Amino acid sequence: MGLLHALTTNRAFTDPEADDPRLRERGYAVPFAEVWAAALDIAQKTPGWTVTSSDPRAGEIVAEATTRLWKFTDDVWIRVSLDEEGQTRVKMTSASRKGGGDLGTNARRIARFLRSLDGRLFGSTRANR
Repeated sequence: MGLLHALTTNRAFTDPEADDPRLRERGYAVPFAEVWAAALDIAQKTPGWTVTSSDPRAGEIVAEATTRLWKFTDDVWIRVSLDEEGQTRVKMTSASRKGGGDLGTNARRIARFLRSLDGRLFGSTRANR
């Protein structure tokens, strides 16, 4: 990530073809219920995060994440769904409420969450990216 990008971007999201491999949308050959339970548990236990809503029917977890240093509140959305091939997909967005740049905070937040989810489900090497 370049300095200009870090100073002018305050939002990060997963994408199947993201240039940054940490931000690639995840696909798991694991039942929805198992992925959902793991994602919700991780979100609830992540320091600085408060889950504000979760709806398993919609496959959506919404949380507020408070930054350590400045105590800014950022918004996190996690979406768990099934694709046409029966894979459980996980998409995320993390966005700062204030400021024009986040110095990479949102991308790191997504990367940490997905690394935890990968590890919880099977160890980081078995996720289908």
